[in-house]
Formats: sequence, C-alpha cells, structure tokens
Amino acid sequence: MNERAQHEERLRTLFENGVSERIDDIVFNGDRARRLSHVSNISFRFIEGEGLLISLDLQGIAVSTGSACSSGTLEPSPVIIALGRNDELARGAIRFSFGKDNTEMDVDDVLEVLPRVVEKLRQLSPLNKSRKLEPVAVE
Repeated sequence: MNERAQHEERLRTLFENGVSERIDDIVFNGDRARRLSHVSNISFRFIEGEGLLISLDLQGIAVSTGSACSSGTLEPSPVIIALGRNDELARGAIRFSFGKDNTEMDVDDVLEVLPRVVEKLRQLSPLNKSRKLEPVAVE
C-alpha cells in the first residue's frame, strides 16, 4: 500500500472508531476489510441522509449521501439496498471521503460536530420511534 493510501486508511480508521464510540444506531456499509482506503459509508438510523448532509454542510463539513453511484438523487441508493439494507438505512447513508490534505485535526473537528448534529436531527425526526414528545407550554 502506498503512503497516501496508508494516510487515508489511518484517518478513516480514526474516524470510524470515533463515530462508533460517540454515536449509537449506526451501520457501516460495505466490506470492512476489502474496500477503498479513503471512503467510509455509514447509515445513521432514524434520520434522512439529506438532512444530515445539509446540517453538516452548514458546519463546513462536506459529505455525500448514499453511494457514489446514486449521487444527486433522493431515491434510496440501489448499491446500499443491494448490500441488504432496508430503505431507512439506505436513505440514512452518508459517504465520508478522506484525501491527502486531510489531517487528524480534520477528523477531530468532524467528530466534535457529527454527534451533536445526529442527536438534533434524531430529536426532530418522525423516524425516531423511541423519541419522547416533550410537553408544549400553553399560554
């Protein structure tokens, strides 16, 4: 493996370990051993990937929804579906890519923002069956 691929894989591993420690109800998509060194595709249960993409973009974090084969469509990714995921997981899939110019600090920045954004979107999501409705004050 060349130096660039090793760098990308190290960042991806750091990122995925951090996501696993900080966020529940996620599914890593694809073969965990045989894959590209620079890509991590994760499904976040109970939220739509498009909402997560927009929220992260507003925080300066660029991601993509679904798989590269389905970019630009709101339909669930046929690639993620082919992996055996249901529509909810396919719609909640986000692709994170790492490159030669990314650093561990970049990964740390994403790991600081991502859990907060996921939690906020889950609180708002009708897909979150376990969420509790808070009483609304009536004046």
